[in-house]
Amino acid sequence: MKELLIIAIGSAIVNNVVLSQFLGICPFLGVSKKVETASGMGGAVIFVITIASFITGLIYKFILVPLNISYLQTIVFILVIAALVQFVEMFLKKSMPSLYNALGVYLPLITTNCAVLGVALTNVQKDYGILTGVVNGIGTSVGFAIAIIIMAGIREKIEYNDISESFQGTPIVLITAALMSIAFFGFSGLI
Repeated sequence: MKELLIIAIGSAIVNNVVLSQFLGICPFLGVSKKVETASGMGGAVIFVITIASFITGLIYKFILVPLNISYLQTIVFILVIAALVQFVEMFLKKSMPSLYNALGVYLPLITTNCAVLGVALTNVQKDYGILTGVVNGIGTSVGFAIAIIIMAGIREKIEYNDISESFQGTPIVLITAALMSIAFFGFSGLI
């Protein structure tokens, strides 16, 4: 139990997928303009990564390894992730159309979000069991949600500040992301 807690906290904060490993930058920068949409994206990513960690763990352990076709893991994992994203997209379109419209093109991009595939491949590379892989997936996805929601909150505040014209828009967002990354690196003891 203690090991699972360490993996979850380490995945969420110390080895934050966005700010330490630099995976999932596209939705991190694209959807972090408002806290509401960032929260929606964070929730969708939590769902997809958690379920993908479970399903890919099962497929890897019970199908790919016994059949000695583990070299197909990347293709199989991408197919599983794409199916899960389609499920999330249909669910949001029916139950939360405003969030579905706010996420726009970034919702289907979860399929190609390297953070989702990165978690599935990390679980295999670190030889995590199914439960450990799911805990790693939950921790990683919560870390993604934390990062994107913090960034959205900062971007909402920056909008009302007087910023030099040369730093407006993308430059100030990238500087903010860099400062957040430095802050999160502090959790690992590198600074």
